[in-house]
Amino acid sequence: MTVLETAPVRSCATLDRRREARPEGRDRYTISEVAAYAGLSAHTLRWYERIGLMPHVDRSHTGQRRYTDRDLDWLDLVGRLRLTGMTVADMVRYAELVREGEHTLAERERLLTAHREQVRKRIEELRGTLDVLDYKIEIYADAQRRASEGA
Repeated sequence: MTVLETAPVRSCATLDRRREARPEGRDRYTISEVAAYAGLSAHTLRWYERIGLMPHVDRSHTGQRRYTDRDLDWLDLVGRLRLTGMTVADMVRYAELVREGEHTLAERERLLTAHREQVRKRIEELRGTLDVLDYKIEIYADAQRRASEGA
């Protein structure tokens, strides 16, 4: 059982056409295949399990982890949340809410809505920073043009 089996999700991978192709594991992937796919270390994947971010990863009869397409979908979402700066604690809380079932839909929506507002504020900060960089670059480009014209 994976963290997503209680609630259907649209894959985040479908939202990003630049995403790498999935490994050739036919819905049963090794930890090294998943690590390469997700750009994470095997140590990080094991840590995700320990903290409850990726509980219930299936195991083979020999005890080897066997990840599924649903696990990869979940890692796509976790990767997106990491990129937005969501804290590990909030990601773990979100995973707990998903596992608890549909009665947590409102709380999940509140958690993601609050985080979206933080992301929007950060985007505005970055836009302002980009404007400063563009201004400075323009000053240096103009100075170099004037210097080359005068030479």
